Amino acid sequence: MTQTENPARNVLGEPLAGCCDAPVTGFFRDGFCRTGPADAGRHVVCAVMTREFLDYTAGRGNDLSTPRPEFDFPGLAAGDRWCLCAARWGEALAEGVAPRVALTATDAAALDILDLADLKAHAIDLS
Repeated sequence: MTQTENPARNVLGEPLAGCCDAPVTGFFRDGFCRTGPADAGRHVVCAVMTREFLDYTAGRGNDLSTPRPEFDFPGLAAGDRWCLCAARWGEALAEGVAPRVALTATDAAALDILDLADLKAHAIDLS
């Protein structure tokens, strides 16, 4: 996908970078953590999964580890990148289990829910 096809901006005010293509992530399943009117969960935080976070979110009713072939979802493991709901990342932050975040691939819409300082404190470089 080119930037002209994806005008979204990241939390740093730059063009939004892709988060992950394997497994393909994003609300629109295009590899980008961008949002739109149909995305009630605001899947805008590009995060690197940890076992601790995966266990935490499963305990909250969102099992991201179990494969769901009917949805073409392979299940996630520690080290995989995935677009998380901003509110869930914030909950994980409050519980001390927030995963690392790729700022260049996290949509600016995350700032409607999260503080940039918190995201920066958990930043990781994907390059």
